[in-house]
Amino acid sequence: MPRVSESTVPWPGHWTPLGATYGAESTNFALWAPDAERVEVCLFDGDGDGETETRHTLINRTFDVWHGRVPGVRPGTRYGFRVHGPWDPAAGLRFNPAKLLVDPYARAVDGDLVAHPAVFGHLRPSLEAGGDPSVRDDRDSAPYVPKSVVVDDTGFDWGGDTAPRVPWAETVLYEAHVRGFTKRHPDIPDELRGTYAGLAHPAAIEHLTRLGVTTVELMPVHQFVSEPDLQHRGLVNYWGYNSLAFFAPHNAYAATGTRGEQVSEFKSMVRALHEAGLEVIIDVVYNHTAEQGEGGPTLAYRGIANDAYYHLDPDDPSSYADYTGTGNTFRVAHPAVLGLVMDSLRYWVGEMHVDGFRFDLASALARSMHDVDMLGSFMTVINQDPMLREAKLIAEPWDVGPGGYQVGEFPHLWTEWNDRYRNTVRDFWRGMSGGVHDLAYRLSGSSDLYADDGRRPYSSINFVTAHDGFTMRDLVSYDHKHNEANGEDNRDGTDDNRSWNHGLEGAAGDDDPAVAELRKRQIRNFMATLLLSTGVPMITAGDEMCRTQHGNNNAYCLDDETTWLDWSLRESCADLLEYVRRLLRLRAEHPVVRQRRFFEGVPLVDGGRKDIAWFAPSGAEMTDADWHDDSRQTLGMFLNGHGIRSRGPHGEPIVDDSFLLWLHAGADDAGITLPTGMWPSAYEVVLDTADRHAPGKQVTHGETVTMLGRSTLLLRALD
Repeated sequence: MPRVSESTVPWPGHWTPLGATYGAESTNFALWAPDAERVEVCLFDGDGDGETETRHTLINRTFDVWHGRVPGVRPGTRYGFRVHGPWDPAAGLRFNPAKLLVDPYARAVDGDLVAHPAVFGHLRPSLEAGGDPSVRDDRDSAPYVPKSVVVDDTGFDWGGDTAPRVPWAETVLYEAHVRGFTKRHPDIPDELRGTYAGLAHPAAIEHLTRLGVTTVELMPVHQFVSEPDLQHRGLVNYWGYNSLAFFAPHNAYAATGTRGEQVSEFKSMVRALHEAGLEVIIDVVYNHTAEQGEGGPTLAYRGIANDAYYHLDPDDPSSYADYTGTGNTFRVAHPAVLGLVMDSLRYWVGEMHVDGFRFDLASALARSMHDVDMLGSFMTVINQDPMLREAKLIAEPWDVGPGGYQVGEFPHLWTEWNDRYRNTVRDFWRGMSGGVHDLAYRLSGSSDLYADDGRRPYSSINFVTAHDGFTMRDLVSYDHKHNEANGEDNRDGTDDNRSWNHGLEGAAGDDDPAVAELRKRQIRNFMATLLLSTGVPMITAGDEMCRTQHGNNNAYCLDDETTWLDWSLRESCADLLEYVRRLLRLRAEHPVVRQRRFFEGVPLVDGGRKDIAWFAPSGAEMTDADWHDDSRQTLGMFLNGHGIRSRGPHGEPIVDDSFLLWLHAGADDAGITLPTGMWPSAYEVVLDTADRHAPGKQVTHGETVTMLGRSTLLLRALD
């Protein structure tokens, strides 16, 4: 336990800004705690058994903010708060000064959470025992919890850093994990692997730029901790959706140190990615915190203003309204909590230079009292903020509460993860789509979801896989999840995978030449569909080179080879990697496949070709009967490069090549007749996922082309 000493009363200081603000002679500390009776800022010196804790009582209070300036406190100093007040769980009050609390505005955090009963504010005799959430525990938590760090982050040299500012219609997202992306990279020095510096290494950046993505979407980088129960099982929270401090870059991803060095290292990473022309989006988790439900640890918010920071059960304030499935829901509708979230967002854009955010379980942020309100305070404030409305905003448009599924309902400025795209495309290629009606909407930008309120096709973030679920290789290799390594007897993770093992489960199929070849073709089909669809595509890191998690569809707790990218796959899956690069080059070169406005299915000029047209295998345009034929497994989509409904930067019309894309999910070969009449008289093959028709081969209108079962064919019009 640290030696404790009391100090003199700090100078009065100032109530704003919140957090720890370093000055030349002192550091100002300010904490919003409206119902507290006393607040101490605790400074730590030394390590382990030689650690000393010095407590300074903040006697000044302005606008519910306790503040004071402590002389001699320099950057790198570790600190925390102890907040005194009533322990009355039945009233939603859980003050406990025995628990050292992380500063909600901490710019850096040192150390990690140790699974020990003392980290709980309530009585919990051991990690195995549930304890009694109504009885206060007075054991000191300081030796077992992370500590905030005083940071001076004003002197970083950005070197003229300029954000790439890629237009939404040209964006290609690449979802990656900071640690997992570089942990096994052979060209990155050992000491940098798994860190921000590793991601900034030229070898990591080269892969991204050669691949052709525009924007790196990083899984959570806010300081997070592993749940004590998870630690007790010998596992960790690897994904990071368990945030503790919303301003602090996660310290375990820093190669240079954790006493504030992680801030500069993160900035250096952003600068390096920007120099390479890559945007940086971070996945943010403001919907809940690491404190879990009433049985969880007391680490920060619960001990500062529990009834303000969290949605409590109105009928029983000792428990929490859980719309997130994690035990608690952050109460963003409260003015002070909304202020915290907005200050955090502005900090990451203004000080850390990130280009946007993906909001985990974003529906929870839009809840006012309890219902989802798209006109509520959170959405309104972001829309009015001159800094944030220029950032890229991506919603995961659902939570687990009533009315939480909000796909297609977010306001202007927002884009959304489109799970209807994922489900439709997965079902089509496994032969269970029930026709092609829904597929056509997904291929053309999901106008049924986004057009009615004036949004654009790029409102749809199209994806087939994400961190949550099967990798693309596993999607075509497993019928069932295999999550035994998670320690929950395979109960965790979804059972609705919409996957297909193609006859043999898992690795057994790789030894069967026919199954292995079909799996590879299906991956090519998925990639072609994703990257040739209108909307914003998102690739999950490693899918471009056959990454597997061996059937685990919920690998959130595995920090090992299961989740780290295997870079040897660059050689063994070189053909797929080159195929994805080729698709991304095609997408970048042809605006007709990345439309800024929705297709209308009509000519732009009298007697001209439609901007988009849909064809049956007979070569005739689809009829109403065709659209409602549940047995349909083949669809042709003509994209008119002379009918793009967008203009260039000076108002000039955009003209591109025209393409005819055929998707055939049936098991048997299919004869495709190329349309006649006003449609192009000749085409050349651009790609065939079955490799039956070589690129450059020419075909003419009226000709019947044979497609192999379960394949994609892309043709470029020659007139």
